Amino acid sequence: MSKWVVEGRDLTKTYQMGEMQVKALRGVSIKIKRGEVVAIVGPSGSGKSTIMNILGALDRPSSGEYFLSGESVAQMDDEQLADIRNRKVGFVFQSFNLLPRATALSNVELPLRYSSQNGFSRKELASEALKAVGLADRMDHRPNELSGGQQQRVAIARALVNQPSIVMADEPTGNLDSKSGKEVMELLLHMNKESAATLIIITHDLNIAKQAQRTITLRDGKVVE
Repeated sequence: MSKWVVEGRDLTKTYQMGEMQVKALRGVSIKIKRGEVVAIVGPSGSGKSTIMNILGALDRPSSGEYFLSGESVAQMDDEQLADIRNRKVGFVFQSFNLLPRATALSNVELPLRYSSQNGFSRKELASEALKAVGLADRMDHRPNELSGGQQQRVAIARALVNQPSIVMADEPTGNLDSKSGKEVMELLLHMNKESAATLIIITHDLNIAKQAQRTITLRDGKVVE
């Protein structure tokens, strides 16, 4: 088994905007170890979101090779991408992305509905994940009954419930006050140690980036540091 959970070689991504081509990534090579905490930083337009979409199997590169836990991703079709994403990747977004009418428990169960888990197992696993993030007493609450910090905890539980190889956290503290943001970062780092899932944080906040073991800086679609 390779020690690299993420391995991208000479990744490019070009978007067609009308008659104009926009080169979002220009030959990015990147390797991330199992269990590592890595921050990807850079100014707006540097390619952070594009690299997140490729590393998280939400999109394919225009050229180059990408291996996620040893599986080649670059040439996968949409169905194969959805499968590897559900098995290998958990996402935590700035805007939480919770279903507003669903309870915390139902939101965390969601990724399990696309796996082979039966209903009882799904509830059990989702319940354990919510307990792990300190929300044992909030399982039946809907998002509008939870604080921003609690909603992000639900999102973290949902990201981890499938025991993914990597967790992609896109500006995970961006919508939170400083106290809630600090608690969420502590929780993400704790979960990284407990689960051994690789944690990749996309951020423009250098204080957040400093908490990672390693920082990758992008500028104009290239790795500059």
